[in-house]
Amino acid sequence: MTRWTDAAARLCQHGTVDDTERDPRPYVLWDVDGTLLRNGVNAGGLYGEAIELAIGRPLEHPVPRVHGKTDGQIIWEALDANGLPRDLHSLASAHLDRLSLERHLGGSRREIAPGVVGALRAFAERGFVNALLTGNSANRTRYKMEGAGLDTLAFDWGHSYFGDTAPLRAEITLRAAAELEGHRLVIIGDTPGDGIGADAAGIPFIAVATGHYTVAELRETGAALVVEDLLGGLPEVLAALAGLPSLDRA
Repeated sequence: MTRWTDAAARLCQHGTVDDTERDPRPYVLWDVDGTLLRNGVNAGGLYGEAIELAIGRPLEHPVPRVHGKTDGQIIWEALDANGLPRDLHSLASAHLDRLSLERHLGGSRREIAPGVVGALRAFAERGFVNALLTGNSANRTRYKMEGAGLDTLAFDWGHSYFGDTAPLRAEITLRAAAELEGHRLVIIGDTPGDGIGADAAGIPFIAVATGHYTVAELRETGAALVVEDLLGGLPEVLAALAGLPSLDRA
């Protein structure tokens, strides 16, 4: 049995709700940094600046590695590493949102990852709902996407999931699985952390190597499929999605 077949079988576990009571269309849950958009430079710098604003002085120890983590997790870990009170989290998070807005208004721009626009269109044409599952807050996500010129209306924000308070990515994926019970779900991300979160919720994971990690590294995860990017890899992704259980109502 292939990895995708295994993952598709797990995906069937979410089909317990009566399809006559809700839209049974499947959801593609997109990560943002490194997946929809190219990673920004100095990825950890903004977190450190936000915490320094919250404490009124420089940090003694740098922000831990950020790739694949939620905003909430990064701030919790940085507070702990510096022996700072955990009740500073909400203030640091508010500063992070404000700094992100300032960067956005100041002209900071991300780049859309290769093949993303075509993939969004192709998924929608095949009946999939594009939504978000990201470690960022909803505000930070909008600033980044709008700055890159990515159409925010292409996503279902009402069924998207954000990690500004989550200590682990699995918390977001478990919430998505619970709230979207009855829908077929697939996560697209660029880090092993995305895969760990997907596995925790039993959701199939498709990995793209457009972020910090290589194809070889991502193949060490439980990914159902790994592609270099969504430009050359889109046919493989579409073929994999076509192998999902029928979308027809009973």
